[in-house]
Amino acid sequence: MPPTTIPSTEDADTDTEFDAFFIDDAFERPSLPVLSATATVHPRCCLALSAPLLAHLQILLPCSPDIILSIGSGYGLLEAHLISAGLCVIGIEVLPSPNRCLPPTHHRTVSGTRFLHPLAGQAKAWLFVYPRRVGLVQEYMNIFGTGGVQKVIWMGPQMDWDEHKACFAGNWDVDVRGADEVGGKAWDLIAVATQRHTEPA
Repeated sequence: MPPTTIPSTEDADTDTEFDAFFIDDAFERPSLPVLSATATVHPRCCLALSAPLLAHLQILLPCSPDIILSIGSGYGLLEAHLISAGLCVIGIEVLPSPNRCLPPTHHRTVSGTRFLHPLAGQAKAWLFVYPRRVGLVQEYMNIFGTGGVQKVIWMGPQMDWDEHKACFAGNWDVDVRGADEVGGKAWDLIAVATQRHTEPA
């Protein structure tokens, strides 16, 4: 059964201005934990976070107003920290979403695990943090990977990378390193796939 892309609706419209994060009076974001120099595992966030890791991701990711899509954003803690740093991150989750940290302006949902969000075709970068299903990564790559996306960052357990690396075969250059090299934990790995640009003949 092929994956399903949800139709573009009013809900899928994206406000790429960072100021939009602050104008939703109905949303009350919990206080974000202060990140230290040492990687720490926070409740409901699989990836261990630190200030150096956040700074490293800021270097890798495009500046606002370019859209960064976090596919499977969960609680939204990492994404909220990136937004607070000035990046335009939108989290995608399956209903019912566990999101607690992202306001509606920076959060979208899909109906099930077989649904893909069309914002992937507009985003300049994607994040996959501890993706549960290899097929989801492959489906996004197959359908939207030749669109506007220039960079895909995969972060997860080192033991899971062998299953996922084939998703980035083809027109992608992939840099792989242990997360502990950039402020994470030794058991995590960060793979940065960059779209390879071919020179016209």
